[in-house]
Amino acid sequence: MIGTIRKLSSLLSLLELTDSGLFCPPAGIFIDPWRPVERAVITHAHSDHSRWGMKHYLAHHHSAEVMKLRLGQEISLETVDYGQSLDFNGVKISLHPAGHIPGSSQIRLEYKGQVTVVSGDYKVENDGLSTPFEPVKCHEFVSECTFGLPIYKWETQAEIFNQVNSWWRKNAAEERNSVLFAYSLGKAQRILQNLDRSVGEVFVHGAVWNTNQALLANGIELWDVPRVTQEMSKSTFKGSLIIAPPSAMGTPWMKRFGPYRTGICSGWMSVRGSRRRRAADRGFVLSDHADWEGLVQAIEATEAEKVYLTHGKTAAFGRFLQEEKGIEAVELQTLFGIEEVE
Repeated sequence: MIGTIRKLSSLLSLLELTDSGLFCPPAGIFIDPWRPVERAVITHAHSDHSRWGMKHYLAHHHSAEVMKLRLGQEISLETVDYGQSLDFNGVKISLHPAGHIPGSSQIRLEYKGQVTVVSGDYKVENDGLSTPFEPVKCHEFVSECTFGLPIYKWETQAEIFNQVNSWWRKNAAEERNSVLFAYSLGKAQRILQNLDRSVGEVFVHGAVWNTNQALLANGIELWDVPRVTQEMSKSTFKGSLIIAPPSAMGTPWMKRFGPYRTGICSGWMSVRGSRRRRAADRGFVLSDHADWEGLVQAIEATEAEKVYLTHGKTAAFGRFLQEEKGIEAVELQTLFGIEEVE
């Protein structure tokens, strides 16, 4: 049977699930806590994993400027490289690539011969922007399973961006602009790096532009495109593509782009009706999370004896791991899973 943990738990050998989040008692650190704590190790800068109010933060250096942008320049933040080991009261802690967004990390903890890895969010396909996912062997693996059902099977990134560029090209030929909605951190930059620049001009919403500048300051190579400003008139945008966060959909900000078509980039676009509910003209199945096969591949590569599942289809995926793969699986109820509050 898969156990559901609803209160405090010490089932993991190195971690406890507390009211503030995942806590490592011997090290005195929390991983992605959702309430203010003394010391927090952060897997990545999305708002459900990187929250305001911690006294001290530790993260990968590619997350630094985005975390400061979102949480405040005054935060106490220490950054490290992938594979760099730190010692907290005898617990060796290191960060390893998760492939989710720039700076995203899996957290490895080693204590008295026991190794536990917390995945954060991850994907196994190399997107050409984030440092590619690297499996880390461990005894226990805390894994997300946002898309933990067999219906979720992604096409390759190249196939998706062929669709995006063809859609944009058709809209431009019809003298329409193309507004593409995507999360301002990770997804927007991934789109930007894979657009066919020969089609037309590209602009971004201010939230995306601010994130781009933070990533550029951190040494991430990006195509630095202009942001949409109040001074720009309709004549500025002729067959252009505009990248904006989902929160901009249906707002007065959109009026300057008419006539236009809208598209959404999300893994949820693979579910019938999702695009209709979001009232977009087109949905592109592009996710920064692993699909079903990616989750299975990643978990098997860890060789973990026990897997703890967070945010997503935990019950169904846990049954599969136990019945089909012989891997002990346990559900953890956490506050992860809202990928980003725009």
